[in-house]
Amino acid sequence: MGKRQSWPWIVSDELWSLIEPLLPAPPPKQVEGRPRVSDRQALCGILFVLHTGIQWEYLPQELGFGAGMTCWRRLAPLDGLERSRRLGRASPVAVEQAALEEPAGLVEGGDRLLPRPGRPPGPKSGPSPVDRARPGSKHHIITDGQGIPLAVSLTGGNRNDVTQLLPLLDKIPAVAGVVGRPRRRPDMLFADRGYDHDKYRRLLRQRGIRPAIAERGQPHGTGLGTFRWVVERTISWLHGFRRLRIRWERRDDIHEAFLGLAVCLITHRHVQRLC
Repeated sequence: MGKRQSWPWIVSDELWSLIEPLLPAPPPKQVEGRPRVSDRQALCGILFVLHTGIQWEYLPQELGFGAGMTCWRRLAPLDGLERSRRLGRASPVAVEQAALEEPAGLVEGGDRLLPRPGRPPGPKSGPSPVDRARPGSKHHIITDGQGIPLAVSLTGGNRNDVTQLLPLLDKIPAVAGVVGRPRRRPDMLFADRGYDHDKYRRLLRQRGIRPAIAERGQPHGTGLGTFRWVVERTISWLHGFRRLRIRWERRDDIHEAFLGLAVCLITHRHVQRLC
């Protein structure tokens, strides 16, 4: 068992050895201007925001992570980390958009602070059915039997859970290190009554997956308290990152980058416990 870090946002040498090969090559060394913050320091700043939920403009510069906007501009390319396991350099359009867009925050309004007005809701958000139709987002996740997250997605708060069943299955990466064709699908899928649709049961069987989905009006048959509790536990781990409890980012790619980082950190903790 490895020694637990005192601060979860500090990237250890072991974790950095896994992340560094995925990062793009650094740009040419600048001759003039302020020195560029290293990728490892910027990543520590991003993880600080992810764990604490602090606003970007309040990132403590005395910690040596750089300014909040510096870390924010480097976060957009991390959107592909959880999906492709490989990072690329952000496009010039994305960089320009990140430079012009203001981070989410509050403005002065008399004797109190008010949300910054005059801006529409961000993409992948919709009227939440449990919060008086306020704009909100929803996290969808699929895990293995031990609770290790395999894929995660972001949709509007008004999207039905069953609409993300097949997309999440398609996002599951192949199992590497096995002789022959890599395995990409499970033998059985447990789900609650929100996925009770004969259409999706039929589609799962066509893929060679046995559905174990609870039916409406019938006793629960998806392993609540026996199997499916690991999904609820993983969701609680995911929302243990304070930045993911409430979506502050207008841009969906920034929030999805936070989701990808959280999934990678949860998986890394599983691996550390097994060692």
